[in-house]
Amino acid sequence: MPERSRLLGRARLAAVYAFIGALVTLSRPDPFLVAMGAVPVAIGEGIRIWAAGHLVKSTRLITSGPYAYTQNPLYLGRLLILTGLAIAARSVLYLNLVALAAGYTFFFLYYIPRKVRVEGARLARIHGQAFEIYHRSVPILFPQLRRHPASETTPWSLRLMVRNQEPFVIALIFLVMATLAWKAGDR
Repeated sequence: MPERSRLLGRARLAAVYAFIGALVTLSRPDPFLVAMGAVPVAIGEGIRIWAAGHLVKSTRLITSGPYAYTQNPLYLGRLLILTGLAIAARSVLYLNLVALAAGYTFFFLYYIPRKVRVEGARLARIHGQAFEIYHRSVPILFPQLRRHPASETTPWSLRLMVRNQEPFVIALIFLVMATLAWKAGDR
């Protein structure tokens, strides 16, 4: 991976963490909204855990697990988590929802189109016809109800999930939700 791509990836990740930090800092949560936000957070993290336990980056075309239903389950999970956090982190003047709308705008108008173009070209170069068939028959983000017909049945792997650093994400989400619940209880 070129150094520029690595730097951009780190900058995007730092922006996501800054977004979450700002949400938590500015939040005035209430217990009901924390509970409501926990639902998409839990679903999103469940999808991410499932996906991370199947993902082997760039070495082979992954079509097992959630990749049989959507090309980008990790991004779907992230969107659900950020949506749940924005709900839970209610703030004055609805800044949480304004920030979420800005995040959606950036994600859908810039990030996903760029990711599909750049990563799609790389995967097509590496995997050829197999990727082209997969790309045409599996949705980019929102899952279809039926499995991709040529999907693998590779089992989920704890080792892969850990190697893909998902325990760090789980710990961060737990910390953020616990902080929001604590702030809600303090009110």
